[in-house]
Amino acid sequence: MKKLLLLVSAGVMAVTLSSFVAETSLVNLAGVETVAKAPSKKLYDFTMTSIEGKTVPLKQYRGKKVVILNTASKCGYTKQFADWETFYKDHGDKIVVLGFPSNNFKSQDPGTNAEIAEFCKKNYGVSFPMFEKIDVIGENQAPLYKWLSDKELNGGVNDKVPSWNFCKYVINEKGELVAFFPSKVLPTDAEFKAAVGI
Repeated sequence: MKKLLLLVSAGVMAVTLSSFVAETSLVNLAGVETVAKAPSKKLYDFTMTSIEGKTVPLKQYRGKKVVILNTASKCGYTKQFADWETFYKDHGDKIVVLGFPSNNFKSQDPGTNAEIAEFCKKNYGVSFPMFEKIDVIGENQAPLYKWLSDKELNGGVNDKVPSWNFCKYVINEKGELVAFFPSKVLPTDAEFKAAVGI
């Protein structure tokens, strides 16, 4: 009986000691970082408004890769609409393209959402999802773009804001940001194809 009691006591002490060590480790870890990091978000945490004015929870793209573009209708890169429409038609079952018009760069998308939608459809036959015009940089930067361009929010992947129209952000099937590409990169470029796995 005494042996059993000693074994139980030793077991309780071991559990207590391991708990103490675990707590001490947590305290030490917390002491190393003076400011606790906020958990990184995922694409699925955002809800946006389509160019037609409908609410779109981005979690509906769960399980697919996503390419996010900041677009403009009066830019030297506007012709990329055709490239991205072709890409979307070829790969839309696995990779979704989402367009976000912005007037942040030399006022190159001054129209209303309805005018932008008509322009994209009429001139480039755009069928990939387009969203209402937003700010992608600056004081009124949309929360989605804040996440895309802030390492503290996106898991340390990227801190680059769009430098011009048609910058690209690549999201994996889990809703995690994995890559950023500048305006000049096309869907046919090797570096982009490698990032999306085609």
